[in-house]
Amino acid sequence: MDRQELIPHLFRTEYRKIVAVLCKKFGFDQMDLAEDIVSETFLAATQTWPLEGPPVNPTAWLYSVAKNKARNAFRRLSFFDKKVIPDLKHTLTGFAEQDIDWSSQNIDDSQLQMMFAICHPAIPPEAQIGLALRILCGFGIEEIADAFLTNKETINKRLLRAKEKLRQANLPTELPPAPEIEKRLGPVLKTIYLVFSEGYYSESQDEVLRKDLCLEAMRLCNMLVENTQTNKPQAYALLALMCFHASRFDARMDKNGDWVLYANQDRSLWNEDLILKGGYYLRCASGGDLLTEYHLEASIAYWHTQKTDTREKWENILQLYNRLLQLVYSPIAALNRTYALSRVKGKEEAVKEAEKLMLVGNHFYFILLGELYTGIDDAKAKENFLRALALARTRADKSVIERKLAQFV
Repeated sequence: MDRQELIPHLFRTEYRKIVAVLCKKFGFDQMDLAEDIVSETFLAATQTWPLEGPPVNPTAWLYSVAKNKARNAFRRLSFFDKKVIPDLKHTLTGFAEQDIDWSSQNIDDSQLQMMFAICHPAIPPEAQIGLALRILCGFGIEEIADAFLTNKETINKRLLRAKEKLRQANLPTELPPAPEIEKRLGPVLKTIYLVFSEGYYSESQDEVLRKDLCLEAMRLCNMLVENTQTNKPQAYALLALMCFHASRFDARMDKNGDWVLYANQDRSLWNEDLILKGGYYLRCASGGDLLTEYHLEASIAYWHTQKTDTREKWENILQLYNRLLQLVYSPIAALNRTYALSRVKGKEEAVKEAEKLMLVGNHFYFILLGELYTGIDDAKAKENFLRALALARTRADKSVIERKLAQFV
């Protein structure tokens, strides 16, 4: 990896791990201090590594520096100003190398416990997701603001309030009991899916696909299914969904780095191993009597991995979208259902349904209308592609739409 990319990459992968371990060690009420320690650690790396070169083991270097800074910070606070942390549960007695466990198991356990702490019912759902994106995934404030389509000031205030709620909750640094896990698993899964979605289609950066975020979301979900307390059917369903989507990563981009619409993808590039894994996790998700949006979306994604465009394939996709919209309505799901409808009942029927949606602020809506009108009324098709182009925010989206418009020249 290029030296200039090393520290940003490690920040993305290690920031959350170190924060989670420090919070497990010293309590969730010390989250701000844990974040400060990690920020100082990475600042030291940016000051030292360009001059001396990166260490042989950069991750171990970060863990060692973070441990030393944690020790110094807590000594300083406890000695000079005990009023800052009057109810500190942990003392610095015997604070030594072995006092912070950097093993893979403890890092995973710490992050899993952090997930459920962040998703405490006292914290509003949007704040839960924002806090998880910041603490567990190392998102920048601007990235989180883009994900929520708001501004940095709003996100900063939301995170501050969420941390205060977390401090007031005085949670133990361990997983909640089984009944509480069931209640708080929904927000955890929603957060993981948002991380995956941000990578799968990102507007916060002008990129087609950010595989690092998608793989991170899959890793977080893997932690859930590998733990006997959290391996619930809906967690398996979400992991299946992400595997099916990830199986088409290589086909979603062309040689120029632009994204490729589903109908135009080279299906020989689809990853068969991930499709098989997705099928395995979907079977694991079939236990119990709970049907969630993740079950339905995973089933839709499964049919999208079937390479032959049979009528059975699109009829199944259409029926699954019908059930999904009954369970949880989403404008994007309704839009996708309309495309499936066009494959089953034809473009003219789909146009009628699409125009009822009136998603006039969504460029994908006009891309779909452009596709549906192509061959029926090319003038209207061009008009809709032009409206899509005016709304598109990223270079990749604009490139796809411009290619569509080129057919009418």
